[in-house]
Amino acid sequence: MLESNHKRILRNTGMLYIRMLLAMVVGLYTTRVLLNVLGVEDFGIYFVVAGFVALLGFMQGALTTATQRYFAFDLGQNSGHNLRGLFNTSLQVHALLAVCIVMLAETAGYWFVSTRLNIPEGRLVAALLAYHLSVASFAVTVMTVPLTAMLMANERMGLFALMSMADLLLKLAAVLLLPYLVYDHLSMYAALLLVVSLLTLSGYLLINRAIFPGVRLQRGFDKKSFHSMLGFTAWNTWGNLAAALSEHGNNVLLNIFFGPAVNAGRSIATQANGALNQFVTNVQAAINPQIVKLYASGEREQMHKLALRAAKYNFFILLVLAMPVLLNPDKLLRLWLVEVPPYAAVFLQLTIVASLINSVSGPLMTSAQATGHIRLYHSVVGGILLLNVPLNYLLLSCGLPPETLLAVTIALAVVALVARLYIITPLIGLPVGLFLSRVVGKATLVALVAGIFAILTQAASSGSLLILFSNLITAMAVTLIAIWMLGLDKSERQYIVSLLKSLKARTPLI
Repeated sequence: MLESNHKRILRNTGMLYIRMLLAMVVGLYTTRVLLNVLGVEDFGIYFVVAGFVALLGFMQGALTTATQRYFAFDLGQNSGHNLRGLFNTSLQVHALLAVCIVMLAETAGYWFVSTRLNIPEGRLVAALLAYHLSVASFAVTVMTVPLTAMLMANERMGLFALMSMADLLLKLAAVLLLPYLVYDHLSMYAALLLVVSLLTLSGYLLINRAIFPGVRLQRGFDKKSFHSMLGFTAWNTWGNLAAALSEHGNNVLLNIFFGPAVNAGRSIATQANGALNQFVTNVQAAINPQIVKLYASGEREQMHKLALRAAKYNFFILLVLAMPVLLNPDKLLRLWLVEVPPYAAVFLQLTIVASLINSVSGPLMTSAQATGHIRLYHSVVGGILLLNVPLNYLLLSCGLPPETLLAVTIALAVVALVARLYIITPLIGLPVGLFLSRVVGKATLVALVAGIFAILTQAASSGSLLILFSNLITAMAVTLIAIWMLGLDKSERQYIVSLLKSLKARTPLI
């Protein structure tokens, strides 16, 4: 059973990686072009305005998790017999959420953006139009969630990857079209993204109608399912609000204390880090349905094995990609961008460190969601994450530099990880010592050894692309060796060797 799950996870991960590679190329190129077209100031304005919309929509993340959990749990426990009712309920809940978001965004949100954000004189009208369009785009995206959740819960990763790639190409087309439009570029970019959101929603609707003919929007109201989903979502909302405030609330603080240019630097760091994290996100997305289904079917020991391996592999995958960037941020940013915004390099390094700490938490959080008992977890961890904004406000008010904001984020990420361990491991019956020894201990050892040897093997680049490329390859190679020697046990190394031999045997000779 576990072997079959591994094969399915590998296949789904492979499909998501194809999507991810395109996402990385398109995303990095799009950012370069967009920064060049909008300029540092307008780029920073859009980042903080669109980020504020995402802050108002913190409930979307809660509903996304709840929807995927309910679909996957029903597939694991009841073979999907209740999917039609759950799908109908989730559409109703998301429609209600979309209306609430628009109302909140166009009242309190509009007041805050128009009166409290640091927007240069002469750009307020364009920024507010971009804000309204971003609100509409976000509402459309909320309605897409049940459709993507249905594909993910049924592990139809190929179709999900196909639609994601179509969405990326449409966004690329929007950026390439932007320089040829005569109207204000900031406003037109937000309008084009709204069109892309509508086209993406239409595509997901057509695919779901074709693949799941039994799942349709129907009349009626399932009060029990509605209340159950909302109850589960209520506690998820607290955790997602904390995460949203931690990310987008800090962007608002940077805007208030330092202005849009520093927002642009944070935006670049966030997007580059997001590209690296796509590797981990894809593995986690392929594993999530399996964790929930194993819990629902009562196979706890297999769920524990899968969660432990996933947590460790998440860290290792990100570390291999992050090590070259951590050692060469300035050179890579200059190679990528026409104009590098201030603080982008140090923001990128600190953001990656926070991501490495958080990378081991994904399987734990999915395991907690599978149990349905999330009140204590979200109460404590959400409270810890919410400390980001008040602590950063106090420190920045004392005149400390912008990078202080991310130093606080890293410290709280460590505290949140400890809280997750001592709350979730008893909930799922997993000994905390096992997680510390097999995941945290090995991850820390590999990171220290790989970091030391990677630093020692770096050569002075002196502006040479050849030496820079050599440094990147060396850092990745040293990290891979450390993972192989110190991070994997004997059975894991044997499995990887047998998998590589199997793939080689299937590859036709040219």
